[in-house]
Amino acid sequence: MNYPNTFHHLLARCCRPQLLYFYYLIALLLPNIGLTITEPMEPMARISNLLLPAALYALLLTLSPKPGKMIWILFPLVFIAAFQLVLLYLFGRSVIAVDMFLNVVTTNPGEAMELLDNLIPGVAGVFIVYLPALILGLCSLRLGEPLQPAFILMARKRSAVALGAGLLCLGATYLTEPHYAARKELYPLNACYNLYLAVERANKQIHYAETSRHFSFKAHSTRPEERETYVLFIGETARACNFSLYGYARDTNPQLSQLEGLVTFRDALTQSNTTHKSVPMLLSSASAEDFDRIYGEKSLITAFREAGFHTLFLSNQRPNHSFIDFFGMEADEYHFLQEEQPGEEIPSDADLLKGVEQALQKEYPKLLIVLHAYGSHFNYHERYPRSMAYFTPDDQTDAKFKNRASLVNAYDNSLRFTDAILGQLTSLLEARGGTAAWIYTSDHGEDLFDDSRRCFLHASPVPTYYQIHVPLWVWLSTDYRTRYPVAAEALAAHSKKPVATSLSLFHTLLQLGGLSTPMVTDTLSLCSPHYHATPRYYLDDHNRPVPLKELGLTDEDIAQFHRHDLAFE
Repeated sequence: MNYPNTFHHLLARCCRPQLLYFYYLIALLLPNIGLTITEPMEPMARISNLLLPAALYALLLTLSPKPGKMIWILFPLVFIAAFQLVLLYLFGRSVIAVDMFLNVVTTNPGEAMELLDNLIPGVAGVFIVYLPALILGLCSLRLGEPLQPAFILMARKRSAVALGAGLLCLGATYLTEPHYAARKELYPLNACYNLYLAVERANKQIHYAETSRHFSFKAHSTRPEERETYVLFIGETARACNFSLYGYARDTNPQLSQLEGLVTFRDALTQSNTTHKSVPMLLSSASAEDFDRIYGEKSLITAFREAGFHTLFLSNQRPNHSFIDFFGMEADEYHFLQEEQPGEEIPSDADLLKGVEQALQKEYPKLLIVLHAYGSHFNYHERYPRSMAYFTPDDQTDAKFKNRASLVNAYDNSLRFTDAILGQLTSLLEARGGTAAWIYTSDHGEDLFDDSRRCFLHASPVPTYYQIHVPLWVWLSTDYRTRYPVAAEALAAHSKKPVATSLSLFHTLLQLGGLSTPMVTDTLSLCSPHYHATPRYYLDDHNRPVPLKELGLTDEDIAQFHRHDLAFE
């Protein structure tokens, strides 16, 4: 048998122009089909979401008699389609968000590989659909016959009919749905619009040094010359409901549950389920209500520096040219452990305490330390030493529902490790003496296949309860409680009130440290008797503040709000 000729013949049959034409048309339409199923749309919107892109793709594929040439010209649409299908596999709904595009450039390679290792079915499916399409496209340029003029003419006529019908449906949608906007609802227009917004935000971020150059808090300390130490500890991917301090049945807070001077805020919500937006809001006066001010202002680290504090920023995450880096580098000293301790293994969060101990030994009279941990980031079982494997088995890493018990064991162990680190931090501050306090919160929570939706991880375009209910703890030393009883009493009095962490933390920490600046608002500070709980907002993908009731939370999410006695205003 002449195998080369047989293969050549088979390849030529696969490269038949009409076959490739319809193959490419269906491949490009797959995201539309998926989104039509997963997204809440009115009937006319669903029809236009299929007809208009189908007409567009069908027309574009006739612009060259060789469909293989067109599929390579349309490669950006192929890439977006593949990205969209993977996200549908991961989250089960929603178009590619602006934050998803930004995550591509702000997530470090190690995190990306940990995630991709557990998206093999979705990624494999995308490769099965689109890789042969691209390969056959190249082959058809040499082997394939061109589309016949009669076929091209007929395809264009059909495209015109579909385009007209799609436009009629789109017009009907605008008439019946006042809030409908094609740039947000119609794929691939919405994905392309989100990509444009991502590029726009990235550009504004690049010019941050210039736009914030002349900013000043005009801050000064109102306290006498005394030894003061304040620590802001920002956790990663820690959700409140898995801490025993919030009623969890497992003992994930053996250290903090015994700690005197600790105030637990029971109803604290983050304003973003993405690290690259949540952490900068925690470090600045920006919030969901006025996020764009972040481009012209500096962080609380600069406020403390202006007030005479020595400032230290320690991160166990890689720098990624985001606001987290910009703000961290405002400190007198800043260190990124993953850069300074290169290797395959991510340093332990316990290594952050080595930097804390060194700073405390230098006897700065006024000291602010900001810690950014790696926390409970997936893979969970790699976030703590084996000696801390309290809940077992904890060795499963495949992101599958059948492995949930092991994954939860590992996740809970990572929380116990965070508890242990906070216990050690407290001991270090007590040993130094003087006025001291720390605040701990997490950037966002995490889904752990918790209910019928079987959601996993975080950063989904529509968040869940598990992603936004976060821990918030404030510890005050004995000396602090003695010197400043009003602040201590206020914290305790507000512990059950609703809190938006990104809105209140800045004002709380500055008042806790005795800073005076026009930027502090009494009614937003938890250590002020005048704190007033306000309706809480979530920063959506287009950086708009969205009230909780309009966020798209499901009945399962709302049931968890009620179960944990959280305000759902």
